[in-house]
Amino acid sequence: MRSDAVTVEEYLASLPEDRREAISVVRSVILDHLPEGYEEEMRWGMISYEVPLAMQPDTYNGKPLMYAALASQKRHMAVYLSGVYADQAARDDFEQAYRATGKRMDMGKSCVRFRRLDDLPLEVIGEAVARYPVNNFVDLYHRARRR
Repeated sequence: MRSDAVTVEEYLASLPEDRREAISVVRSVILDHLPEGYEEEMRWGMISYEVPLAMQPDTYNGKPLMYAALASQKRHMAVYLSGVYADQAARDDFEQAYRATGKRMDMGKSCVRFRRLDDLPLEVIGEAVARYPVNNFVDLYHRARRR
């Protein structure tokens, strides 16, 4: 479900109450752990946390680098974690911490899917978001592009 919302507030208001509550809680966790320098925007129909173009203008698609995102899809909600996608050590740490919670992990390459807030280990999400200061994430992006 891609949203046409222009602002985060508009996006949240468009969600059913149960999803609005869950997305709002996860958003708070992300904002509480998000290193300085990233910006919260609406992009690609979801709430996106990104490296501003002023800081990193040279990107593969001319858009800001997405560090994390949060979305309500048709059958689930999702948190997207680019650092976990781009760095195998970060992915290994994330998967180990997630499994240690005993919660069932439903994950693609960067997408962590959940149906209810109780399905998501918020502390593990917060740690993953806090992992990369913006300059470190930009360096990770450049290393990946050279491969």
